[in-house]
Amino acid sequence: MKAIQYRGYGAPEVLHIAEVAAPTPKPNEVLVRVHEAILTPTDTSARLGKPFIVRFFSGLFGPKGIPGTDFAGVVEAVGDKVTRFQPGDQVFGAKSPSTGAHAEYLTIAETGVLTHLPEGMAFSETAGMCDAAMTALTFLRDDADLQPGQRVLING
Repeated sequence: MKAIQYRGYGAPEVLHIAEVAAPTPKPNEVLVRVHEAILTPTDTSARLGKPFIVRFFSGLFGPKGIPGTDFAGVVEAVGDKVTRFQPGDQVFGAKSPSTGAHAEYLTIAETGVLTHLPEGMAFSETAGMCDAAMTALTFLRDDADLQPGQRVLING
């Protein structure tokens, strides 16, 4: 399968497309064919290795693995202990940085940040809801102290 990989920490030029083995789901995992994946502030921090504490998760001397957190796609296969999902289900979710959303396929634990697409929503509408939406919610609620009845202009 095709996947994005790192050549080191730095600007976007450290990323390249590579041919890698497709993952195989473990007994408690779901294999997802990725239809949409987005770039989040978390992904950028993992690529830059900044703040430094990020390197404890993505690699001390250089990022490892396949980047990407937020994704949406279709379940291709499930491990033999999975009960909530089946092949053909449309799903969206988020993974830890450097664990594979910027690839054709990824695996994720059934109990991970993964759920079915709401009826009537497209992959492109849900791919950014996990990390990006939760990040935005945190800033609006905690930093901007947004209160019920107040309005926010969303430009984008």
